[in-house]
Amino acid sequence: MLAYWLEVLHLMLRYFHIIAGIAWIGASFYFVWLDNSLREPPQWKKDKGIKGDLWAIHGGGFYEVAKYQNAPEEMPKTLHWFMWEAYTTWITGTLLLILLYYIGAEAYLVDPMKSDFNTATVIGLSIASIIIGYSIYNVLCRTPLVENGKLFAATMILLVAAFSWWFDTFLSDRAAYIHVGVIVGTVMAANVFFVIIPGQRHMVKEMAAGRTPDPSYGLRGKRHSVHNNYATLPIIFIMISNHFAFTYGHDYGWLVLAALFAIGMWIRHYFNLEHIGQHKPWVFVSGIIAFVVVMALIAPKAVPTSSEAIISDAQAMAIVEKHCVECHSASPTSTMFTAPPLGFVMDTIEQVRASEDKIYNRVYVSKDMPMANMTQMTDEERLELVQWLKAK
Repeated sequence: MLAYWLEVLHLMLRYFHIIAGIAWIGASFYFVWLDNSLREPPQWKKDKGIKGDLWAIHGGGFYEVAKYQNAPEEMPKTLHWFMWEAYTTWITGTLLLILLYYIGAEAYLVDPMKSDFNTATVIGLSIASIIIGYSIYNVLCRTPLVENGKLFAATMILLVAAFSWWFDTFLSDRAAYIHVGVIVGTVMAANVFFVIIPGQRHMVKEMAAGRTPDPSYGLRGKRHSVHNNYATLPIIFIMISNHFAFTYGHDYGWLVLAALFAIGMWIRHYFNLEHIGQHKPWVFVSGIIAFVVVMALIAPKAVPTSSEAIISDAQAMAIVEKHCVECHSASPTSTMFTAPPLGFVMDTIEQVRASEDKIYNRVYVSKDMPMANMTQMTDEERLELVQWLKAK
C-alpha cells in the first residue's frame, strides 16, 4: 500500500507541477511578446507617460494595452501580479525531486556503475549543486558580462555543459538531466522572487508615496525576465526528457544536453525577433537542422547479429529474470511498483520476444533500463540479450 500511495502522490505533484509550469511559461511567452509588440503611441498617450501600446482581438472583443515609462498618474484600485505561477512550479518541482530522487534515490538518483558514493553523499552533492549553480549565475549577473547578451548566453551554455558533465560522472543518466533542469528552474524562480517582484514592489511603493520610481529596477527586472524567457524551451525539453532515454542514455549525453539547450535558446530567439518585426526564418530553420544533426549523430549503430544466438533461451531468460522481472512482471516484487510499469510484462519467453523493439531501445540503445542500473547489468549482458532476440 505504501508503494501505491507514493505513486498517487507522484501523480498529484507531477500534475500540479505541469499545470503550474504551463501557467508560468505561458505568462513568460505572453509578456515578452507583449513587450516586444508595443508600438509608439500617439502624442496624447505620450503626454500621460505611456511608452508604448498595442491593440489585440481575442474572445470576441478588442483589448487595448498600454505600458507606462515609469508609472501611471495614479495607482489603480486593482493591480494584477504574476508570481505564484513561478513559485508553485518551483515548489512542486522541488517536492518531486525529494520524492523521486531523494526518497527513491536507489531507483532514480544513484548509478552504482558510475561511482561508489553512498546515497547521503549524492543527495548532499545534489543540494550543493543547486546552491552553487544559482550563486554562479547571480555573481555573473553583477558583472559587466551581463551587458553583452551573446557572450552571456554563451557562458550560460558552457555552464550547462560543465554541470551536465559533472553530474554524468556520478548520477544516473536521467537524474543528470533533471538536475540541470533543477538548477535552471531554481535560477528562473529566484529571478522572479529576488529581482522581478521586488522591483515591481519598489515601483508600487514609490508611486503610492507620490515619487517617480527609479527606472533601473524595471530595467533589471526586464533583463532577468528575458533570461527566463530564453530558458523556457530548454527547460520544457528537460521536463519531458525522461520519456526519450536515447538523448541521455548516451556516452556523450551531457554534450547532447548542452547542444539541445543551445538549440532551444536559438529557436526561442527566432520567435523573440518575430515579435519585434524582424523576420529571419533562417534562424528557425537552422535550429531545426541543428536538432536533426544532433539526432543523427547519436543514432544507434546496428547490433552485430548472426543466424544463431550466442546464448541459449534459458541463459537469455536468466538475464531477464535477474535484471527485469522484479518490476516488469504481472506481480512485481519491487517495493516501488504495485503493477508493471507501462503494463510491460516479461514473465514468459513469448512476452520477451514480442517486446524485441522495446528491449532493444531501452536496454541496448539508451541503457536506461534497468532503472538507474540498480541490478548492475553489464554491457556484455545487454549485447547477449539483444543478439539472442535478433537471432533468426
